[in-house]
Amino acid sequence: MRYRTNTVMTTLPFKPRRFRSTAAYYARYRVPYPEALISEVAERAGLVPGDRVLDLGCGPGMLAIAFARLGMEVVGLDPEAEMLAAARADAGKAGIEAEFIEGSSYDLGPDMGRFRLVVMGRSFHWMDRPATLARLDTLIAPDGAVVLFDDHVLSRDPDWKPLLDALSEKYVPDSAVLRKLRHEGGFQRHEAVLMESAFADLSLVGRVTSRRPEVEEILGWAYSLSVTSPEALGNKRDTFEAELRAGLAGLSPEGRFSEIVRLEALVAFRPGRA
Repeated sequence: MRYRTNTVMTTLPFKPRRFRSTAAYYARYRVPYPEALISEVAERAGLVPGDRVLDLGCGPGMLAIAFARLGMEVVGLDPEAEMLAAARADAGKAGIEAEFIEGSSYDLGPDMGRFRLVVMGRSFHWMDRPATLARLDTLIAPDGAVVLFDDHVLSRDPDWKPLLDALSEKYVPDSAVLRKLRHEGGFQRHEAVLMESAFADLSLVGRVTSRRPEVEEILGWAYSLSVTSPEALGNKRDTFEAELRAGLAGLSPEGRFSEIVRLEALVAFRPGRA
């Protein structure tokens, strides 16, 4: 685990199978990135059909498939075999071609060739971020970029997240520690890490949307997280689910929930590019 001398943390422990058992829930219940956001990123990066794009930490291939639809030559890299199987299946259903490889940011090397763009969807925080950017500096074309996709919930009504956080600490206390480290332990922001790398020319692209998730969607979202995955919960899953359902019913007996979400892409070029 990497720390700064001022106690700001940059790297979480690497566990290649952290998302085992989440593949069936991830693509279905995570908030999808809008096509307009993908297109704007492609335009800002100056992509043209045939450009090579790496989806690093691709999971079930949501970004890989989106960029392949635009005509890019896409490679997806992820350490979880179940995620890669889901990505290949979804790519086949979408009728697009993409290459999906088992591996992680620690496996990046010159044998992968050059890329015009490297994208990461909610995955950068799991990597040794400074080391990953140093490796990418050798793989990305001079006018290429790194793009970090993420989503931020601006409001929930009623707010069920404290309930889920409390249950994660109750049922999976060891995994919940990582969430606290990221959100409460001085974890260095991605922007700060990028500003200290070769990719220090930053800009932000975003969209805001509203959603009305149902109870089953909230439950599926919980199972898509590493901290409350079916694997992490083990034989406590049934009691966890029962308690989460009861808590959600207490917050909204009618089962009505709403939220406003900002989906964004942090685009990072090298300063002084032509």
